[in-house]
Amino acid sequence: METMNKTAITVETTVHAPVAKVWACWNEPQHITNWAFASDDWHAPHAENDLREGGKFKTTMAAKDGSMGFDFKGVYTSLKDQGMIAYTILDGRKVNIAFTAKGEATHIVETFEAEDNLLPELQQDGWQAILDNFKKYVEANR
Repeated sequence: METMNKTAITVETTVHAPVAKVWACWNEPQHITNWAFASDDWHAPHAENDLREGGKFKTTMAAKDGSMGFDFKGVYTSLKDQGMIAYTILDGRKVNIAFTAKGEATHIVETFEAEDNLLPELQQDGWQAILDNFKKYVEANR
């Protein structure tokens, strides 16, 4: 589902952990299942990740009560080890993530094209909540 006028939304955080640790937690399925959800009543029971240009990923996100869930899928279009990830979600929207080492911390900036059927503010809140959950997970598991 291609959009005509794509709105770019950016979320960001600084994780107090070295970029190598942040990169591993972002990309390894055993870590992804511990943080890839926006609230405590959701979880990520399954993740697959083929981290290479042309590689695919899939993360299953689901309500813990079983009432709803979905697979978040995409294909990697560009990578720079421990520095940048770009991918296209299966609906055609593009996502870019930059990882910048700041001493023993890592700054993450994630920019994505908004969906047409949800308010941009709601999308930003949801993606920021997932990013905040990622930060919490990494910092608790240093």
